[in-house]
Amino acid sequence: MFDFLTGTKRPPSGTPVLSPQEVMQRIKAASRPTAPWQVVDGHAEGVDLIAEWRIVDARWYEIFAKAGLAKVFRIYLKLDEAQKQVRAQDREYEVSWTAGVPRLALAGSAFKGQTKSVEFGASYGFTENLTIGEQYKYRFATSEIKTPVQQAVTACGWVYKGVVFGKL
Repeated sequence: MFDFLTGTKRPPSGTPVLSPQEVMQRIKAASRPTAPWQVVDGHAEGVDLIAEWRIVDARWYEIFAKAGLAKVFRIYLKLDEAQKQVRAQDREYEVSWTAGVPRLALAGSAFKGQTKSVEFGASYGFTENLTIGEQYKYRFATSEIKTPVQQAVTACGWVYKGVVFGKL
C-alpha cells in the first residue's frame, strides 16, 4: 500500500528467487565502468553494499567539480535473506571542494530516507575555436543509480524495500 511512498519495487510474479550471493553480484554488475556511479562494499558502514556517485574517482571528480555539485547521495543496501528483500536507505552528503578535490561530509540536514533529485546545468564561454559555445553540460539524477539497482534486485526475485523510518 505504501510502496509508492517508500520507493519499494516488487518483482513480477513467477520470477525465480536467486541466492543472496547472486543478488549481490547482479547489483555490483549493474554499475558499468563508464557510469558516473559505482557499487562498493558497505561492511565498514554496517551494510552490505553502497551505491554512490563516483565523486572521488579521478576520472569523474573534475566533472563533478565543474558542475559545482554541492550535494551527493548514497544508497545504503542491506540484504534480508529471510524476507528476500534488499532494504535500501538514501543518505545525502554535502561536498566541499578544496583545490578541485572533493571532500564528503554528512549534510547539516542529515537526510535519511528516500529521495528523488536532479541536478543539472551547463557552462558557456569561449571554445577551442575561439567562438562562444557550450563548454560542458551535466545532469545528475538519483534515478541514474536507483533504477538499475532496483531492476537488478527485482530480476533476482527479491523486493527492493525503500526504508524511510527506522534502521536498515
